[in-house]
Formats: sequence, C-alpha cells, structure tokens
Amino acid sequence: MTTDYSVNVRAVALDVLTEVLENGAFSHLVLRQALSKYGYLEKSQRAFLTRLVQGCIARKLEMDYRIDSVSSVKAEKMKPVIRTLLRMTAYQIWYMDHVPDHAACSEAVKLAGKRGFAQLKGFVNGVSRGLCREKQRERAMAETASPKESMPALPFAVRYSIPAWLDAYLADYYDETARETIYRSCLKEEEHGGGVTVRCNVSKASEHEILKSLVSQGVEAEKIPGIQHAFHLKGYDTPDRLEAFIRGEIQVQDGSSILAGQAAAPKPGDFCIDVCAAPGGKSLHMADQLRGTGMVESCDLTPQKVMLIEENIRRCGFSNMRAMVADASVYRPDIAQKADVVMADLPCSGLGVMGRKPDIKYQMSREKMESLVALQRKILSVVQAYVKPGGVLIYSTCTINPAENLENVQWLTSRYPFCLESLEPYLSRKDFGETVEDGYIQLLPENGRTGFFIARLTKFSEAGTG
Repeated sequence: MTTDYSVNVRAVALDVLTEVLENGAFSHLVLRQALSKYGYLEKSQRAFLTRLVQGCIARKLEMDYRIDSVSSVKAEKMKPVIRTLLRMTAYQIWYMDHVPDHAACSEAVKLAGKRGFAQLKGFVNGVSRGLCREKQRERAMAETASPKESMPALPFAVRYSIPAWLDAYLADYYDETARETIYRSCLKEEEHGGGVTVRCNVSKASEHEILKSLVSQGVEAEKIPGIQHAFHLKGYDTPDRLEAFIRGEIQVQDGSSILAGQAAAPKPGDFCIDVCAAPGGKSLHMADQLRGTGMVESCDLTPQKVMLIEENIRRCGFSNMRAMVADASVYRPDIAQKADVVMADLPCSGLGVMGRKPDIKYQMSREKMESLVALQRKILSVVQAYVKPGGVLIYSTCTINPAENLENVQWLTSRYPFCLESLEPYLSRKDFGETVEDGYIQLLPENGRTGFFIARLTKFSEAGTG
C-alpha cells in the first residue's frame, strides 16, 4: 500500500470543519485524528491545517457575518459544504496574510467542484471575490482615516465570535473590559507562541536533570511563574517523542490544572481520591508529591477513560496509584471518611478553555449550564462524605462561570461541615490574587493562560453520607 503524499490540506481542513461545525464533533479530537492520519505532512502543512481549522472555529460567527455582508444567500441557508468552504476562504483572507487572496478564492472554487457542487462554483467564486473586495475596502479606509475618524466596528459579540446569549450571561458577572480581555485571549491566533506545558515528576528525576534532557533534544523550556516544577516547551516535534516523557519524568498538563495538585499538597502516607480523573494529570501530581508513599485512587466513569489513566501510570511507573471505573455521583460506603484528600475536578461548561477548544462556546447553552450546576452539586454532595475529619476537598473547574464555581462552594459550605482554607501556603498572592488568602482563586483566560477555578476546603467535623 502506497502513501498519498499529494494530499490537499484544505480538503482535509474541510472534512475536519464539517465534522465539528456541522456534525457537532469535538474539535480537538477530530483535529488530532487528522494530524495522526496525515502524520507524513510537512511541519508547515500541519501548522497550516491546525491554524485554519482552529481559526475558522474560533471566529465562526465573525466569518458568517462577513459572508452575509457580501452574499445574496445568508450563511445559515447555504449547503453545509459551501458554507464551510466560504468560512475557510474568509478566514484565510482576513487572518492568514501569508496566503494570497487569489489562492484562497481559487482553491475554494476547485474544492466546490471536487465535492460535487460544480453548479455552485460561480457562486463560490462571486462570494469569495466579494470578501476580497470588502477586506481591501476596509484596509483602504483604515489607511486614509484621520485620527478623529474610526472604522465602523463589528458588533461586540461578533468581533470575538461569542454567541449573544453567552455574552449577555457573562455580562451579569464581568464588565465589558473584562469580557473583552477574556474573549481576545480565547482567540487561538492571539495566544502567546503556542507550545505545550509540562509538569516534572520530581520523584522520578530532578528538575535540573529533566531540563538537561529536554535541552539536549533541542527543546526550549521556560519556567512558569508561580507553578511548581512546570515548564512551557517549544521547539519539539510531538511531546511523546521526548525522552523525558517516555521515561515518565514529565506529564503534559495545563498550567492552571497543575495548580490544583499544588493546592492539594498531600502529605507522605496520605490516601487520596481523584473522582473525575482522566487522563490522570492531577492524580499523577499527587502520587508524585507522595514520593512512593500512600495511595492515590484515580477514578472515572468509563473503561475507556480509565485506560488513559492506566497508560500514564505505566509510563510514569507509580506504584502508589491505582485506576478504577467509578461513577462520581454514586455513593461508595467503602471509602466513607477515609480520604485525606479528595480531588473533585468536575465536569463543567469549559468556558475557561474556549481558546483551546473553541467549539465549546457554540455547543453550550443556558440549559446545559444549569444542568451542569445540578450535576456538580450532586457529585459534591456524594464525594464530601469521603473526606475524613481534618481532611481536604479540592474543588476545581476549567470554567469562568461563577454559578459553577464560587456559588457551588457557598452551597457546599452551607450544607456540609467544610470551610475554605487559605491557599497562601501553596499559591502566592502575587501570582494569583488576593482571594488566595480566602481559600480560592478564579483565573481568567489572559496572556495564553486558561481560565480555571480552585477552592481548598477543610472538613471540620463528622459528616453524613450525602
């Protein structure tokens, strides 16, 4: 069997975007599958595919707005393939300056024909040329405008491709300046330099030894302020080819997520439970901090998710960690009041990671967020019973929705014998704000950082089973 090295990268992007925007698939999964399938693509082609896919998803609403401004047929009324082709074309025209406008247009027309829409090639060409003219008009106006004049701005929510309902929802909690900072940071092309964050398993090797190994493979590694044993890496091919990763000395993990394990700070000999653990980053962090003592029970809902955890356990070689299938919403009397630390990083709306998974903002709704709050409270009412008196419950999410975060903490402490405990021994106020002293932090997406919430709660008396 021969490999087809003449693959059309735009055609691959069209397939990925169709799966995500028309069929509701998860962008990070479909893109990862495509990059794996076409692993022989040159680095520049992989970068082009990634940028085009992520950019089109992140700016979908803006692209539709621009298409509607020059088309006799609104984007929502178009055939899915044509709509996706024109979104790709609009994104290349406005945000990929290294792509000639004529190339973006002609490739869209060719793809329309190849996908069985030869009768619509003229329409695709006309709208594509209209998009080019509109961009040229905007830029000409910007160049000739006087200091007192300004370009007509896109509507606020359209400018950042945020659904109007979601912007209105967040406006109850954040002013326009804060929301603009959040939205801008969540646009993929405005993230700071790409790369990946890894946490060092310092029970396996020292930070110095790990850094030396990374540098020997040509990797650029930069320390991250306020986060223990964490580096931001650039200049690598894929993380799983790094020797430190193969030896289990590093774990790919979001910087904000690492802070949850840092806030947990288990002591030697502790019994820890991670109730929604896959793929196991926080569990591995706790096992690493235990330095071969104690035990971390890493749980998740399905065998498939638990397999991911087990793969990481084998790679890292931790003997003080085990994985098991368990539904976090179902009470387990066998572990009642036995845990020194319970890690509850629960299912959430994911609004803090919209930059990494931009389709989240289109798939979420008020009703889904309300159902998530109900699920979070159900799980919290169960897992609080696993914490022994004097033990710690870490509640975390990757969202910026206060209803899922601080309001849930207030709900928990009003019903169960827990109180917030200062995070100052574990996280600095300089890096994470004044609420560290109050026992929680709400990180917002900014400067390439994801949004995240962490609260440390201590149990101060006996509790029921929930």
